[in-house]
Amino acid sequence: MQETEKITYRTGTIAPPPEYEPVTAGTDERFRQYVTKPEQPQEPVSEEERRDAEEYFESREENGDGADNTAWHNSTRNIVTNIGYLIGVRRELFDRDFALGDPEAFDVLERNRDAKIIRELCRIRCAIERYFGPINRAMRFEYKTIMNLPQYVPTDAIMYLSGVGINIVRGSNRMLYEYVIDINGYISDRINNCSKLFPIWLNWQYVRDLFVMPNGRTQEGTRAAAEAYYSNRMNYPYQSYINWKVEPDQGNILLNDKKFVTLLYKQHHDNFTDLSKVTDAGEKIKNSIYDFVADAKKVVLVVDCENSDPYKLTATLNNLDTDEIAKISKIILYNDIHASTAWGLLTNYAKGIEVEHIMTERVKDNKSLVDIRLSTGVCREFFANGVDSFMLVSSDSDYWGLIESLPDARFLVMLERGKSSFDIKQALSSREIFYCYIDDFCTGNSGDIKMAALIGEIKKYIAAKVNLNVNVMLDEVYRSTRVRMTSAEEKQFYQKYIKPMHLVIEDDGNVRIELRSK
Repeated sequence: MQETEKITYRTGTIAPPPEYEPVTAGTDERFRQYVTKPEQPQEPVSEEERRDAEEYFESREENGDGADNTAWHNSTRNIVTNIGYLIGVRRELFDRDFALGDPEAFDVLERNRDAKIIRELCRIRCAIERYFGPINRAMRFEYKTIMNLPQYVPTDAIMYLSGVGINIVRGSNRMLYEYVIDINGYISDRINNCSKLFPIWLNWQYVRDLFVMPNGRTQEGTRAAAEAYYSNRMNYPYQSYINWKVEPDQGNILLNDKKFVTLLYKQHHDNFTDLSKVTDAGEKIKNSIYDFVADAKKVVLVVDCENSDPYKLTATLNNLDTDEIAKISKIILYNDIHASTAWGLLTNYAKGIEVEHIMTERVKDNKSLVDIRLSTGVCREFFANGVDSFMLVSSDSDYWGLIESLPDARFLVMLERGKSSFDIKQALSSREIFYCYIDDFCTGNSGDIKMAALIGEIKKYIAAKVNLNVNVMLDEVYRSTRVRMTSAEEKQFYQKYIKPMHLVIEDDGNVRIELRSK
């Protein structure tokens, strides 16, 4: 057998895992499945040496491991923060500016029971995969359990899980791979509880597969996963085990959301195309907005609802720092009956800024008066209410006349790509008026207002189309059938057949009401 090689990184010695081979008949059955081949004596690895080696690996991950990351700039980090937490990345890495993002997000996840359970299970599983050799030897020759090996296995994770009714340590005569099988079962049974941590547009099945070890409830599956992990450990995110087909030169797959989601879909032979969900405006754009607000005496945000998108504006507000835009005194919506109904919900997503909603009536059905109302409203705010700065949200070039008519007012214009002409952008640039695109802000966190708008309209539609009162219906049924029942019989009939009735949606979209007995 080839001699086992030890690898030294900065300080300390990290040895590869012992190789496994089936043993011949006559071996104690308890140790039959996994037995280490003969290897040279290993020097003990101190906690400090182990941490130094791990930090070396992690620093390579954080800096991309030499991968070309130019395609992943201006990305959000919301998804990778959740993934990093769930797979067990250390708390310290959330505190570094260049690591996994907002440390406050870590604290929020710590208070989420479902997320905490998955994290602790993943921490224990990864520790077993990483230190299988020394743990296995201690269990075989020193008759220890993983609870007695805090230098390798996080006992705080074991204790937490025990406190919520998940007992990892059960008896002392267990094989180490049996622990992994149990943990795989717990993860597989509970990972769906974490689906709510991720947006609806992200394929949950792809995320779920990261945590489920293939064939992980069998000895062969745990063995294959251990071999795959240890042969490519440096290429796993922060050396944390996930179900991932490692490819060369990927670098840190948790660098940011844009990189992670793109690679995640690629792993499943799929393409993620809506990068607006994971792309955010750059710091230069955001800082220009912050400076405009800071330099204003009084600033309002004025919206042409006919020529803007409520979901993109919500995404813009969500991705701007609350403290930096707190000086905006109010948001004024100039709306039209033919604009999106979602504008009526913006108050709930305005980050505490007052919203004034002005619905503009039409004199003629084919002629909107929003532009006139908005222009006169801006003039009133400037001359009567002391507003000196306006953030104008519209792609309509007609407002250039308004901007020219108020030379002493300050303007910042928010446009949409594809809806704004070259001429208006050139005119704004000539006056040194800053403009940006609300399309550039991450739309991935505007899902709440989209769902609220959809559900609200569905309720309105159903209310308009369906007008059914079951009490009236039953009175008519009893009268037409000439069936007489006692009050007790009527109550039983109601509970058995009427209360359980439900909608059935056919493949063609048609809906019928079905009676079903309990």
